Amino acid sequence: MHVFLEAVEQQAISNLSIAESISALYEEMKKIFADTLSSKWSVTALDFVFTNPVFRNNKFTSQSGIPPATAARFTRSMLDKNIIITLEESAGNKPALYSFEPLLNLVRV
Repeated sequence: MHVFLEAVEQQAISNLSIAESISALYEEMKKIFADTLSSKWSVTALDFVFTNPVFRNNKFTSQSGIPPATAARFTRSMLDKNIIITLEESAGNKPALYSFEPLLNLVRV
């Protein structure tokens, strides 16, 4: 039983560290998003990519609450600044797939 409890403790410590890193990343990215996007919608975009670190652009434009033209501009700006990367190029009716790697790097096991 002792070994099990030690394993649980170690996992809890690891999870806490990851959660703290995610919180720090969020705070750091607030300024980067504000500087990059220069819009009242910057925190909304930040919240979206933290909630959906892998997303298609049509989901971003339709579900973020950001006006579609603004959301499309944000995607281009985030790509230009390497905030997000393209996982799959758009093809036909299928929109491109993007990822927010700074967050994914923290949560990958």
